[in-house]
This record gives sequence, C-alpha cells and structure tokens, in this order.
Amino acid sequence: MKPTHWEDFSQRFSVLTTKSLVVRNSKHINPEALTYLASHTSKFLERESKTIPRGEFHALLSSGSILALTSQHHGTSGSALWLPIDLFFEDIMDGTQAAAASAVENLTGASLVKALQAVNSTTWHDAFLALWLAALRLVQRERYPIEGPVPRTDTFLCVLLSVTPLAVANIIEEEESQWIDQSASSPSNQWKEKKGKCRQGLVNSLQQLGDYESLLTPPISVQSVANQAAAKAVMFISGITNGSGSYENTSMNESASGCSGNMRHLVVEACISRNLLDTSAYLWPGFVNGGTNQVPQGIAGNVSCWSLVMKGSSLTPSLTNSLITTPASSLAEIEKIYEVATTGSEDEKIAAASILCGASLFRGWSIQEHVIIFIVTLLSPQAPANISGSYSHLINCAPFLNVLLVGISPVDCVQIFSLHVISSHAVFSTAFILLLRLWRFDHPPLDYVLGDVPPVGPQSSPEYLLLVRNCRLECFGKSPKDRMARRRFSKVVDISVDPIFMDSFPRLKQWYRQHQECMASILSELKTGSPVHHIVDSLLSMMFKKTNKGGSQSLTPSSGSSSLSTSGVDDSSDQLKIPAWDILEAAPFVLDAALTACAHGSLSPRELATGLKTLADFLPATLGTMVSYFSSEVTRGLWKPVSMNGTDWPSPAANLASVEQQIELILAATGVDVPRLPADGISAATLPLPLAALVSLTITYKLEKATERFLVLVGPALDALAAACPWPCMPIVTSLWTQKVKRWSDFLIFSASRTVFHHNSDAVIQLLRSCFTCTLSLTPTSQLCSYGGVGALLGHGFGSLYSGGISTAAPGILYIKVHRSIRDVMFLTEEILSLLMFSVKSIATTEKLKKTKDGLRYGVGQVSLSQAMTRVKLAASLGASLVWISGGLNLVQALIKETLPSWFISVHGEEDELGGMVPMLRGYALAYFAILSSAFAWGVDSSSPASKRRPRVLWLHLEFVVSALEGKISLGCDWATWQAYVTGFVSLMVQCTPAWVLEVDVEVIKRLSKSLRQWNEQDLALALLCAGGLGTMGTATELIVETCHQL
Repeated sequence: MKPTHWEDFSQRFSVLTTKSLVVRNSKHINPEALTYLASHTSKFLERESKTIPRGEFHALLSSGSILALTSQHHGTSGSALWLPIDLFFEDIMDGTQAAAASAVENLTGASLVKALQAVNSTTWHDAFLALWLAALRLVQRERYPIEGPVPRTDTFLCVLLSVTPLAVANIIEEEESQWIDQSASSPSNQWKEKKGKCRQGLVNSLQQLGDYESLLTPPISVQSVANQAAAKAVMFISGITNGSGSYENTSMNESASGCSGNMRHLVVEACISRNLLDTSAYLWPGFVNGGTNQVPQGIAGNVSCWSLVMKGSSLTPSLTNSLITTPASSLAEIEKIYEVATTGSEDEKIAAASILCGASLFRGWSIQEHVIIFIVTLLSPQAPANISGSYSHLINCAPFLNVLLVGISPVDCVQIFSLHVISSHAVFSTAFILLLRLWRFDHPPLDYVLGDVPPVGPQSSPEYLLLVRNCRLECFGKSPKDRMARRRFSKVVDISVDPIFMDSFPRLKQWYRQHQECMASILSELKTGSPVHHIVDSLLSMMFKKTNKGGSQSLTPSSGSSSLSTSGVDDSSDQLKIPAWDILEAAPFVLDAALTACAHGSLSPRELATGLKTLADFLPATLGTMVSYFSSEVTRGLWKPVSMNGTDWPSPAANLASVEQQIELILAATGVDVPRLPADGISAATLPLPLAALVSLTITYKLEKATERFLVLVGPALDALAAACPWPCMPIVTSLWTQKVKRWSDFLIFSASRTVFHHNSDAVIQLLRSCFTCTLSLTPTSQLCSYGGVGALLGHGFGSLYSGGISTAAPGILYIKVHRSIRDVMFLTEEILSLLMFSVKSIATTEKLKKTKDGLRYGVGQVSLSQAMTRVKLAASLGASLVWISGGLNLVQALIKETLPSWFISVHGEEDELGGMVPMLRGYALAYFAILSSAFAWGVDSSSPASKRRPRVLWLHLEFVVSALEGKISLGCDWATWQAYVTGFVSLMVQCTPAWVLEVDVEVIKRLSKSLRQWNEQDLALALLCAGGLGTMGTATELIVETCHQL
C-alpha cells in the first residue's frame, strides 16, 4: 500500500471518529483510542527511502525482541557488514565467465548496493562510503600482484574510477528521475537548487574518504596522474589558467611536482567529470595540501595535445603518438577522434583506431564506456550503398579492423570490455579469438558432463547472451531513470536496438553447431571426395610436409571415416586460398586424423606438436577448434594415456615433486587438509593423449606480445581441462609450464591448487569453514584470522602472505578462484547453512551471552548483545554472499524453496544452551540470511529483470511459513529459533523490502497476520497488513477495531 493511500484512509477514518454520533456514543469503541491507533499506524508508511525509522521499528517488536539491534549500524562501526561488495569486486576480477550484465548493472540494477543499504538500514552516505572503500581495497590488494597472464592495475583502476562512479550515477539518477521533469531540459545548476539524499550522501562520503589515508596511496603507475589531479585543484583555487583562459587543458609534465596527489583526488575527478560533483569539491577542507597561491611545478606553457585536436590539427605522427599515450578527458574529445575514424583518409582512420585503443581506453576512466561503444561500432562498418555482388566491403577495411582488434586484445583490455559488457585470415583470426575470449570459451565440456547434476544457472552460450542483450535493449529507455541515463550517451553514435539472433551470423552459427556436436559425440563420417575432404587433405599435407618427404602416409580418424592420404598432395598453399570458415569446418577432421596417427605410431609426438603449431600459425582461429576437439576427446576417455618421460613427450620430472609440495602448502595455509598425494608421483606422470598434445602445443609458443592473444585463449582452457582430469594431471601440466616460464611459478602453482576442489567436496567444505572462521575471528590464535573482517577473508594482496617459502592466498580469494570449478554447487546451500548455525553458537559462546530469568537482560549487558548481533549479521552476510556468488539466482531460489524449509522440518537434536540465546540468535541469523540472499538475487524493488521470478518463490516460502504456523506442517527445529525466524523475516521484509509484500497473495498475508496476532505480535501483524496494499486494508481496519475493544 502506498503511503498516500493510507493517508487518505486515515483522514476519512478521522472524520468518522470525530463526526459520527454512533461511534462517539458506542459502549464498545473508544473514539480517542481509535484515532490514536489510526494515526499511529500511518507512521509505519511514512518512510523515507522506503525504510521505517529505527526508533519506530523498535516499537513494532515484541517485548524482549532484539531484532532492532540489527539496524543500529551508523558510520563505519558496521563496516564489515558491507563485505559482500568486496567479494563482488574480487569475483568480477576473476574473469573466467562471460557476464550477461555489466558490473555496473550488477552493482545497482541487480541491487547489491541497494540491497545492502536497505537491509542494513543505513544512509546513502554510509552506503557510498562502503562502496568507495571496497573499491579502494581492491586496488590496494593489487599492490602485491601475481606474475602471470592476469589483469593488472589498469583493470582494477577501471573498477574504482569507472565502474563505481557509473554505479553511483545510476543510483542518483534513479532518485532524481522521480522529481526532475523529463519533458523539459533541466538547467545545469538545478542540482544545486535541489539535492537528493543520494547526491548529498555522495558528497558526504567523499569528504569522509580523506580519513582513510592507508587506502589512498596511489599505485606507482598512476602516482603522476594523481599528482596532476591535485595540481588541477590547486590551479582552480589559485585561478591559474593557460593562455586561452582555461585551466582544463593545461599541459603538465609527468611529475607535476609540488602537488602530492592521492586516490581521493582521482575519485573526485572521476565524479566531477560525470557531473556527480561540481568544482566546489576542490574547496573542501584538507583536499589540497600546502599553499594554494603557488603555481605547481611541472606546468608547461603550451596546451595539451587534445586541445590541438579540438582546434582541428591534423593527426601527424608525433601528435598521434601523444594522443595514444594521453587519455582524453572529455566525451567531445573522443567524439572528434571517432569522427576522423569514420570520415578521414585511410591513414587517418588507422591513426584514429590506434588512438582509441590507447590510453583513452585503458585509463580514460571518465569516458571509458564511450570509447568501448565507439570501438564496437567501428568494428561493424556499414556497407557502401554502391557495393554489389558477393565481394565483402570488409576486405578493404582489413588494415583498419586489424588495428582495432589487435589493440583490444591485451588481457586488461578484454577484462575491461567484460566489466562494461558492450558485446584477411589474420584479421579473421584475431576477431574470432577475441570473440571466444569474451565468450569465456575456455570452459571445456567436462564442466557439463562429469558432474552429478548440470551446473546451476544458464550457460553463457552465444544464444543466451544475445537473448539477454535483446531483452535489455527492448526494455531500456521506457522508465524515467533510463531516459535520464541516456543523456550521458554520445549523440554521434546511433546504437541499434533491433534484436539480433544467431541467424544473423550463419557461418558462426554453423561453427557453433559443429562445436556442440563435437562435445556431444564423435565426429560423423567424412565422405571421400567432398569439398571438406579436399580441404582436410591439403591441411594435413601442409602440417606434415616434412614428414611426408619420406613416402606416403595414411592418417585415419578415430571416428571411422575413410582413410585420408597425404601422399598425393604436392602443393597445398593454392588449395587453401579459401574462406577461413571453410578451414574451421575441416579442422576437427584434421585434428582427429593427426591424433589417430600419433596413437598408432605413424606420427611421433614431436611431429604432432610441430604439425599443430603449423596449423595454428596458418590460421590462429583453429586454436578454438583445438580447444573444443581435444577437450571433447578427453571427456570421452577413448584415448590411452601417454607417458611424459622426456623421450617421446616432455617430462615434468625436474620439478613435479616440488610443485605437488607447494600445492599442499598453499591449501594448508587456508585451513584445507588435502589427502596425501602419491609418493611415486613421477612414475605416474601420464596424461591423456589429447591433453598431452594440447600442452605440448602450448609450450612451443614464445612469450611475446604477438602471441599473447593466442595463449590467453588456450591457456585458461588448458588449465580447466587439466583440472578436470584425474590427479596428478594438473601438477604435471603445471610442472611443464613452470619449467618454461619460471617467473610465472606462483601463478601457475596457485592455479593448480584449485584442482583439489574440483574433485573433493570435503575440501570445499573445509575452505568454506575457513572463510567463516577467519571473517568472524573464531580462532584468534591464528595469524591469518586474528583480526577478522574483510582483511582476514580476502587478505591484503597475493604477495602479502608468505608461508613455507611460497606466497599463499587468503581463504576468500581462494574460494573466489575455485567456486566455478565445483561440479555440484547444489550441496553448498546446506553446507553454508550448517556453517552459519555453527558460527552463531561460537559467537554466543565467545560473547558469553546468557539469558536471565526475566528474559530481558543478557550476560554482561547490552554491549555484548550488540556486539554479538553485529557478528551474527556478519556471519549471515557472508553466507548470503557465498550462496549468491556460487550459484546466482537459481541457487538462492533453491535455498528459499528447498533448503530452508527442509532445515526447519528436520530434527537437529541440540541442547538448549546459554539459556535459550543460541536458538534465538540462530533464528535471527536465518532471517537476515534469507532476506539478504533474496535481495541479492531479486533486488529490493522491481527494477531488476530477476524480480519477475520473486512473487512465485516468495509465495511458496510464505505459504510454508503460514502452514507451519497453522499446524499443518510439523517442525523439528527449536521453537525459539522458529519464532525468531518468522518475526525477523517478516519484520525485515516490512521494513527493508516493502515492495515484496505487495507481490504476496493477499490471503497469505491475512493468514500470516492472524498467526502473528496469536503470538501477541499485534504491532508487527498490523505493519504487515499496512504494507499489503489495498487488499489488506479491510483486515487492518478490523485489527484496529479489535485493538480498540481491548483498550
């Protein structure tokens, strides 16, 4: 029910009580009490930001209830309760799965921040401060980077300075769109006239951010950028300008000495550039250090290179180089380059493409999403109107497209694209491999067939991702919030909102179908004399030309197709001047023939590896087919293992024992006790033939920039495939690669340590237990867990923990890296629930809580109780985060529909310890756990697409609750736990997620309210009815009248 509805009802009700003679002369109704109750009830609905004031909500609770304490977290005293944001940031940095939505949307649209703000009942000041601190902690953990093919500082800074400001902008726009008239253009100073609570909360949070000096030290690579941001503030305050009278585009040297900048200067600049703040932020006390009347050293007299572009200067080589290394500072500047890329000469277009893929993409934080849109748009050039025939206009664009594709291929760039989620043979291969990397193609079919149950959640297939894209674009722009957000978009690009399907890409669809068939079954028979057969012959001849000099050789695929002879092909180069898609279609048959020949002794392992490398060099796009084919063949298990003995195949003997020992140490440091590895690990050094072929291929590559984009596709696939194979396949692969690249040893061994969790569910449970233990500081004697909180869970960077001569990882970091490798995640809800219940008991024991006879005093007093409740909320928050991260929406729904009801029905047989405090705390922990998990998955309002699933699941759960209250279902849990859960769940739902109540069946609400009244929870029952909408207004009135009779 909206507040206006109840206000109208209350006014009419007040008139009735004061004017009606029947009411005033009634012997059964007290008019004064009736008026008081009606007005008192209306206060429940007079919420700001849909939240009942804490003091009022406390009055709703029954005598002795402690739920109100769960809302009392102001400022940073409850900072640990924002831990889910830290976990979310680390999870999106993992980058092993294609995201259907951007990180910005997952932060705001899927309601992570909004859910925490609502359920924790905090101000937006506290919420934004927690968001900034989590992003800063993410950057600080990168101070100890692990050497390897992983995202670096640029990606972490993207989260802090691009993703986070965009998330804040979305939240602010959602609030301001409710009162800004979209039909009229809003003056730029309107925000000054009327600031919403969100925008003011942002200002307050950034002012307070200066108190966290330990998090504000910039990484070395951006110290000069921070100094320049500080110098810009000094220039503004001092009134210093360049020759044109502006301080915006003044060129500075790298150091900008005399101005010591920090991360807050960069954050504030990011917010100012997005119109979230104005330049009055430069005047905040303490924002600028030292005097403001001195010119910062390092300011040059000339204007910046981007100012020259805006003045119409041509893109000379020297200017182009400057623009590549200097990020643009405004959308107008990058639009100018986009204009050159679309209308300039061929040389200018290539120069513009290089600029777009330069510093503006990696460190143009204020315009990063626009640069991505421009690049994606340029990758799909429109066909000229006068083109005819089958000739593709893309051929003429090949040099230009190649510059773009190579420019966005680095690891950091692909991850930045993923965070924002904007979706010649050499050019084709680069584009195809980049597509596969963005799709996160590295997960082999083993992920889908070896587990006891299929993975939870939709697989990130191209069809699914396109479907999500179409749905989101169809809905976008219809709400005031969307129309306000569109103001940020560039006007020079017309983004198509027409639906796109796989049918739009017939050859890609054909390849993808072949990929799926390859995973599902062995190759079909290849007809002799067919076009594909001729291509296969030519490819085999090219791959094994040196081998064939000794005579005729027959390579027969294991699928049973006809023999493919390479003896009659003299020159394959002319025959392979065909479309790349045709070569990809033939590639599986080529690989099958080559692998079969090696298994039968017709090809040596060295010749096989050389031939595969030849094929990959000829068409690097075939690496995707190699991943698909070899992974599928390992899955089928039809190939005999080969001995990695150093004679036929490379040997891991030199360091295999050391690798296995270090894996054990890494796991032991996080509290995971793994089974002992085989003592004769070296003698057991065998790999399935397809896996041996793939690893032999990868170690033939040189680590250089030109081949990086190929290795970062095959590398993760090799890692996932080896992890899914029996032990010790992964240590063998790791040993071979550490021999090749010693500086990657920490990264490779850490990656290998994740294998045990793929095979051993008990190891997963041990790791989860370590996460709870460290976060809640339940083992204070442990060096890792002594302080608890975010620092204990996620650590302070990979290299900050050093044990037994190796770098180890905090338990939370390790879990983030392994949870996608768990075959069956469905068991996690039960295990996390059990760990939560165990943690609550440990918390109550350590806080020495004991309920006294009067039921109102606890242990040493309210301080211990408040501390206990804070830790209980932290435990529930951690549990909710782990469920959501591990399985997403489907796992959360399984928790609400199945796991929780089963737990309440089951008999747990635990004694009533500490005077009943443990059962009660468990009930409140479960309520918070359930509400927060659901809020992560569904959102607190109806803005998230996932919210459409909420009514059905919520109805099922509340139907279970009501049926149990009515005695239709027998419960096995402690009654105090059940009572605390029900009152806690309903209270949090009414207070924090009132939109949910409106979606529940009216009859269920009435039945639930009736049961609450039987528990003497009159006020909570009334609050539930008030939130239930017009359908429950009559029942609410009856309850008021009934209460009047009692008075």
